[in-house]
Amino acid sequence: MEAALGLMRRMPPKHTETALSALLSLLPHHSSDLLSQVDQPLQVIYDMDCGKEFILCEYNRDADSYRSPWSNKYHPPLEDGSLPSLELRKLEIEANDVFAVYRDQYYEGGISSVYMWEDDNEGFVTCFLIKKDGSKTGQGRRGYLEEGAWDAIHVIEVGPEEEGTANYRLTSTVMLSLTTHNESSGTFSLSGSIRRQMSMNLSVADGHLCNMGRMIEEMEGKLRNSLDQVYFGKTKEMVCTLRPPSEVVQMRLPDN
Repeated sequence: MEAALGLMRRMPPKHTETALSALLSLLPHHSSDLLSQVDQPLQVIYDMDCGKEFILCEYNRDADSYRSPWSNKYHPPLEDGSLPSLELRKLEIEANDVFAVYRDQYYEGGISSVYMWEDDNEGFVTCFLIKKDGSKTGQGRRGYLEEGAWDAIHVIEVGPEEEGTANYRLTSTVMLSLTTHNESSGTFSLSGSIRRQMSMNLSVADGHLCNMGRMIEEMEGKLRNSLDQVYFGKTKEMVCTLRPPSEVVQMRLPDN
């Protein structure tokens, strides 16, 4: 199991589904652990009742159906599917509206969904999801890539309130894949994933939603910087080392 998880951590996101399917056939007795611990690229379906798209993941799944955050109904229909309490559902509706504004400001489009459910420690868990298709045929506003996708998964475990404060434990995963193509450089593909965690004890005076929003905003900033330094920075360094720009080569050539 440890070797399987190590393999999946090194697998490019666009090959995750194929690799996970192969591992499930090899390790059927570990299927529940693999499905719960391996993050896959997010999928989207359409809620006919509300006329909106929503994101599918393990956190809104019950059997083979997925709950929409807009209508609170399962697709396909499921009679006894688990639902959040009325109080938590009210907070979930507000979170979806607020997170849609956050998504539009930071990502200039894309799809977002927020799901909430009770846990066994008298607290609750929230999952914030964003999927942005940046390819030429995607729903993004700047389609410059042949293929491009950004999948962000933020899971926050909120502990019970104690003396006006609560513990928030955030686990964030970002999966990035992109492909470009032009005549001068040919086809270039880059993909990878990164996961980070943070935990904070915060006052609930401003509400849970404000606290969770600030944590996600801070974490996404750190993740974007890490991706820029690790993936793009290192790739640029290696490319320029192996294939230096023509002007650099000319500077190194001795004069005749």
